[in-house]
Amino acid sequence: MTDISQLQTDLEGRIAAAADLGALEAIRVEALGKTGTVSELLKTLGRMTPDERKVEGPRINGLRDAVAAAVAARKGALETAELDAKLASERVDLSLPPPPQRRGRVHPTMQVLDEMIAVFADMGFALAEGPDIEDDFHNFTALNFPPKHPAREMHDTFWLPEDEKGERKVLRTHTSPVQIRTMQRLNEKLPAWIANGQEPPIRVIVPGRTYRSDSDATHTPMFHQMEGLVIDRAIHMGHLKWTLDQFIARFFETPAVESRFRPHHFPFTEPSAEMDVRCDRSGGDVKIGQGDDWMEVVGCGMVHPNVLRNCGLDPDVWQGFAFGFGIDRLGMLKYGMPDLRDMFASDVRWLEHYGFSAFQAPNTSTGLS
Repeated sequence: MTDISQLQTDLEGRIAAAADLGALEAIRVEALGKTGTVSELLKTLGRMTPDERKVEGPRINGLRDAVAAAVAARKGALETAELDAKLASERVDLSLPPPPQRRGRVHPTMQVLDEMIAVFADMGFALAEGPDIEDDFHNFTALNFPPKHPAREMHDTFWLPEDEKGERKVLRTHTSPVQIRTMQRLNEKLPAWIANGQEPPIRVIVPGRTYRSDSDATHTPMFHQMEGLVIDRAIHMGHLKWTLDQFIARFFETPAVESRFRPHHFPFTEPSAEMDVRCDRSGGDVKIGQGDDWMEVVGCGMVHPNVLRNCGLDPDVWQGFAFGFGIDRLGMLKYGMPDLRDMFASDVRWLEHYGFSAFQAPNTSTGLS
């Protein structure tokens, strides 16, 4: 029979002398592994008589427990010593600056949107919004688009599959459908307003995402647009010109704006115009309010009588004007961004360069002339 006391003494001595965790693990496997010395002793219990098992069982199980306890104690001591050595060899230089942390930036489109809203709010414009998915009536028919107008075709418009009624919705191609909804609400509330002696005009701006099947350096399938609408009595082109001149002067932070209006065609306005502003393109930057060049910045015009009728308003009583800016394009002009597609490329490096601080106020001059 194996001398259990001597075996325990030998194993405990070797365990206490183990220099590292690897050596300790080798002793543990040698003693307590499947074929270890202690494990082999435990297997002999099944071959003993009941009387022998009563005597040898407690001794062998005690050996196993003593060896396991010695291994655990030595392992804890070695791990503590290893950690102490690691801490002693490593130092943190508290005099070094911390590594830079990336901070979020406001996207230029959102910054430009805030700046535009701030200017028009000072002019008394309210904010209006509407759905991105529109029906044919609000996106085309109510805005005086003929049935065969090119904008209705697949190459320019994102149509959705037919619904259960056989109708096809569309990703709005402009924010003008919100103008229709706003004028319809005016028509609904007008009798109550008149009864109370009130006839408040409509002055709204409509920012939002729009969608067209187009992509190049100055066009993307999704872009941001802000339209404006004014409906009141005795509105004329002079009001439209003053509004746009004031906006351009404040947005581009220039004391004077020289503008010109070229005849154009939009189905929803009559007369229609493209507004150009004098600019200087020398040196790679566009400078508004100076130079000998011209740049188109906005489409505009007087609301077409058919559009007023489609909204239930009498064009002999109510007149108005509308205009539409590309928010992303204005940002490109003001802050020198060369390619519109970069604004939607999700490149953090680009945003770090062109982005704005979250605490930066809208960048516009104060007061209206």
